[in-house]
Amino acid sequence: MDHSGHGMNMDLPPFTLGRGLEFSADPFFLIGCLVALALYGYGVTRLRGRGDGWPVNRIVFFVIGVLSIALVMCTGLNDYGMVMFSVHMVQHMVISMVSPILLLLGAPVTLALRALPVAGRGRTGPRELLLKLLHSRYMKIISHPVFTIPLFIASLYGLYFTPLFDFLMGSKTGHIAMMVHFLAVGLVFFWPIMGVDPGPHRPGYVMRMLELFAGMPFHAFFGIALMMASQPMVKAYENPPGSLGIDALSDQSAAGGIAWAFSEIPSVLVLIALVFQWYRSEQRTAKRSDRAADRDGDQELKAYNAYLASLQARGQ
Repeated sequence: MDHSGHGMNMDLPPFTLGRGLEFSADPFFLIGCLVALALYGYGVTRLRGRGDGWPVNRIVFFVIGVLSIALVMCTGLNDYGMVMFSVHMVQHMVISMVSPILLLLGAPVTLALRALPVAGRGRTGPRELLLKLLHSRYMKIISHPVFTIPLFIASLYGLYFTPLFDFLMGSKTGHIAMMVHFLAVGLVFFWPIMGVDPGPHRPGYVMRMLELFAGMPFHAFFGIALMMASQPMVKAYENPPGSLGIDALSDQSAAGGIAWAFSEIPSVLVLIALVFQWYRSEQRTAKRSDRAADRDGDQELKAYNAYLASLQARGQ
């Protein structure tokens, strides 16, 4: 393939799923994925080595989350995404709305807190630094919906409808930075809503659902805007290579359809996770109440019965 000065593959043949899924690794994301899997595996091994358990479902979620990043960044999809708006939109939606959900369900921060050793008295180790970060004012700000929802929306409209997108697409470094940004935005948006890990902002389940639905419609509106446009809206994709055999406006319309469709997929995934977490939370609360009743001989129930008896006595 002939690589232009911008690192873009200009002589790609027409897109097919087979060509899109061929291995074509971006070194930055390949190394990042391997390191993430290695660190997570080390944490699980360390826990199990000392006799502690770690849920298998969390391992599965995290591994699939990492693999979803590799799928869009270490295959031909990344090459085609440089010259086809529709393929780029698949990358964007997966890395910002699917991968973060799966990674968060893997609870990597909780794993790190359990696996990292506690530093000695008066000393600060990795575990203490992580706890300090979790309880910092910075983390309270970036995990608050007043920050996360506008950031989530601005990552669409403020990027694609301004010259910033073309600037970032003009270099390999800019493209990597943009994809890292998409992943980071997805993580901070979904973390307070359905993340398993501890965090400074963790509202009730109803508020979490409201936070979710506050951001999702803007993805749908963005997709519809692309689908209805009568001319290419992003300069980087207005002149696709002739070897692809595609029309820029049709490709943009397909990109809009992908953005619109993906606004529904994460909503369903997160709602399922939230309902399950809510159910588990209620189960734990019920078990705690039962244990407390067993310890104190159910004093609360006795007091309530005594209260009812006093009311009945007064009525007579």
